[in-house]
Amino acid sequence: MEIRAGAHLPMTETQNLLKRMMVSAINAREVESNRVSRLLHDEVGQVLSAVGIQLHVLKLDYQQQLPEIVDRVHEIQKMLDSAVSQVRSLSYDLNPSVVDRAGLQLALERLVGRFRTASERNIRFAYDPSVRPPANISNAWYKIAELALDNAVRHADAEQIEVRVRAKGGNQLMEIRDDGRGFSLADVEGRTPGLGIMLMEHHASQAPIVLEFETAPGSGATIRCSFSASGQAERGAASETPDRSRRATGKQGNDRK
Repeated sequence: MEIRAGAHLPMTETQNLLKRMMVSAINAREVESNRVSRLLHDEVGQVLSAVGIQLHVLKLDYQQQLPEIVDRVHEIQKMLDSAVSQVRSLSYDLNPSVVDRAGLQLALERLVGRFRTASERNIRFAYDPSVRPPANISNAWYKIAELALDNAVRHADAEQIEVRVRAKGGNQLMEIRDDGRGFSLADVEGRTPGLGIMLMEHHASQAPIVLEFETAPGSGATIRCSFSASGQAERGAASETPDRSRRATGKQGNDRK
């Protein structure tokens, strides 16, 4: 089965309304994420750093009169340093421009690490350094990977997940595979797709990306993004089985239920 995002597909009035609401929600979320990121970095982070400096001064002032205070202050400083590190990490991850600032490889590595720590799942990550997609592709891939990982952890109940970025022929590919419960693409084709699928297809439509899904109930899922170095979206090389693949092609450059 194949759907080309950006093509003139028949859509009901309800689907059009849902799509407009979805895009509006995406934009609002990115604006809010950027605001919270700045708040954490510029205010919360700065206050915690100032508290750390004051604790250090306190330790110096009283280490002669109250030597026992040194160890207590040191323990508080360790907890504070951990809090500052977490705030900075959260601020970094919330910033919508994380890919622009860090590059796709590091951004994906941090994303995988965050999901690995939070979910305690086995999530592997492999990146071919020869893959250097342009900024619009990188940002779309990152957003799709975030949705795919969230889906695999929260909805698919996957234990083994792999994120792999590689070059194959003239194409550059990102694949997210999991061993979760999978879902029926035939069911998705017959109705309005779930929010996760719609979000992924929206991000793919903003760049020259082919977005493919291979899944079946009980068989896990593979989400594949492919981009041709020639500037045209090309289908990723993959063996397909009947009724197990859905494809969305960006105009130029699925979540499970």
